[in-house]
Amino acid sequence: MNTATQVTRSRLRHHEPLARHTSWRVGGPADVYFEPRDVADLQAFLAELPAALPVLWLGLGSNLLMRDGGFRGAVVCIGRGFAGIEPLPDNQLRAGAGLPCAKLAQHCARTGLAGGEFLAGVPGTVGGALAMNAGAHGGETWQRVQAVLTVDRQGRLHQRLPTDYRIGYRSVQGPAEECFLAADFAFSAAPPQQVQAAVHALLRRRAATQPLRQANAGSVFRNPEGDFAARLIEAAGLKGLIRGKAQVSLLHANFIVNLGGARAADIETLIDEVQARVEAASGVRLQPEVRRVGEPA
Repeated sequence: MNTATQVTRSRLRHHEPLARHTSWRVGGPADVYFEPRDVADLQAFLAELPAALPVLWLGLGSNLLMRDGGFRGAVVCIGRGFAGIEPLPDNQLRAGAGLPCAKLAQHCARTGLAGGEFLAGVPGTVGGALAMNAGAHGGETWQRVQAVLTVDRQGRLHQRLPTDYRIGYRSVQGPAEECFLAADFAFSAAPPQQVQAAVHALLRRRAATQPLRQANAGSVFRNPEGDFAARLIEAAGLKGLIRGKAQVSLLHANFIVNLGGARAADIETLIDEVQARVEAASGVRLQPEVRRVGEPA
């Protein structure tokens, strides 16, 4: 496959360090790293890939632990070329999968669309939020989704409805090996000042309770039914626990932060230890929200 000559409008790199593209700032190299400029660029790339080559879809790299050995395959970053917003009738809009959720929330606030304020608290992109039904402060992504555009492993496009998926808490199951490219969202009309005030209040709360100035990947564990992962972690005496250069945040116990120079192995060790020690202390086995991918060093 001569991908470098087949795809000329995109950013294509080999042996790209993924620490540059993950919010934890850890991760080894990808064999192939690709940032398509647009849908046609992405389709051309996918059509040329060997069928057996693994593909990892990437947005802002939050909610993801890329191991130190990197990824043996192609990493496709759905980024700036897929970050558009298109107004639709009846208080709806179409958002590209590469759009950061915070920017979608800010757009809704400026234009008087209520119901998406919670997205200001989601650290990833629209695509990532769709893939895991991301939520914050009582809202969830798929509560607002009307339709999605996806691309499959062969580069074919599909228009799909929420009924094509099984949606749960931080869980989305649907057609295999398809990546979200855009989604249509439905909101309700409200005075822009009212929506802006709600978004600003959420952002102030987030800044006061989450370690935004340190590299992190968002919440590490799902909240168990009727409880909070952070409470269980803190009750087990694990707040501030350090392994290597990774630490359970002193500000929010369900965050693990990179103190500077952490390896993915440090973070993975800390995740496993927190899980085991919380289970020993409370009988609750926390389920990771963060996905682990790639090869050990």
